[in-house]
Amino acid sequence: MFDYATLRFIWWALLGVLLVGFAIFDGFDLGVAMLHPFVAKKDVERRVLINTIGPVWEGNQVWFILGGGAVLAAWPPLYAASFSGFYLAMLLVLLGLILRPVAITFRSKRDDPRWRATWDWLFFVSGALPSLLFGVAFGNLLLGVPFHFDQALRFQYEGGLLGLLRPFALLCGLVSVTMLIMQGSAWLAGKSEGEIAARAQRIGALAALTLVMLLLVAGLWIATSIEGYRIESQMDFSAPSNPFGKDVVVGAGSWLLNYARHPLAALAPLAALLGALGSSILLATGSRFAILSSSVSVAGVVTTAGFSLFPFLMPSSSHPGQSLTVWDASSSQMTLGLMLVAAVFFLPIILAYTSWVYWVLRGAVTEAAIQKGDDHFY
Repeated sequence: MFDYATLRFIWWALLGVLLVGFAIFDGFDLGVAMLHPFVAKKDVERRVLINTIGPVWEGNQVWFILGGGAVLAAWPPLYAASFSGFYLAMLLVLLGLILRPVAITFRSKRDDPRWRATWDWLFFVSGALPSLLFGVAFGNLLLGVPFHFDQALRFQYEGGLLGLLRPFALLCGLVSVTMLIMQGSAWLAGKSEGEIAARAQRIGALAALTLVMLLLVAGLWIATSIEGYRIESQMDFSAPSNPFGKDVVVGAGSWLLNYARHPLAALAPLAALLGALGSSILLATGSRFAILSSSVSVAGVVTTAGFSLFPFLMPSSSHPGQSLTVWDASSSQMTLGLMLVAAVFFLPIILAYTSWVYWVLRGAVTEAAIQKGDDHFY
């Protein structure tokens, strides 16, 4: 069995894998929802959009559930702190995720155009709201979250919902929204035909270029104006978890230190930028393979955030020394070891099943198939 420090690092990496999986797979679901009122002009076109994700969106949320479960089991202080500090934001995210199946199901219950238009816009909200808040959350992690622990290790949050809506965090929210619009457009480019695919390709190509510009602005902002965190004291990577007992210094440019220490980490932002540029070109030329380039960009964006923050999981802006890190916020060595055994067994099964499902469901959803009125179409 691995030693405690190695298990902690492995689970940090696995959490990243789960977040990347969620961003790629559920990301195009969120993107399609945001594109729904703009790409689809007729009712049959709106049904096409819904049916491109209809058979898979529930399975895609497995990544979200796995990610939340991994945080709960592997990083309980992080789970408690994030759900307490971001409580109202989390409720809004859940509201958006709940709206998706409700909107998909209820819009078909009546033929009234106003009824369907209402649920179509609620479907849009189900994509836009979580997409924005996910990005805002990551932005606040880079800025630092106002929290601390008392001597009994009880969590105390010192902010509020409006305090999360800081300019840099909102920029990160726009990065997230733009990124997922690109991902949704790339998905529609391969799963639809005709005018729907053409509109998605135009919007997606523009979204991908916008993403590149937003990423460059965010990177410049971090390099010049955002104060990052670094640990100054010597840490025992195998010590029991305790957020006390370390010295953390806040200073400009600290979020870039990992790239100087580990140059290969620069592959993450490079993948984010090149993947977005490639996706823009492929979408503009009508290629169905844009989803691959778009997914590379999405993975690059998520891993860039992880590499920049490492080893921090949730920095504290009010008490930097009590920030939660990979080395002092994990479960016990036995818990991490047992979870790793389960992950090694079940994660390949999930990947194999997901691959099989997408292979079986390959091919475009067409208006002709929708208009036949088959029972399996929404």
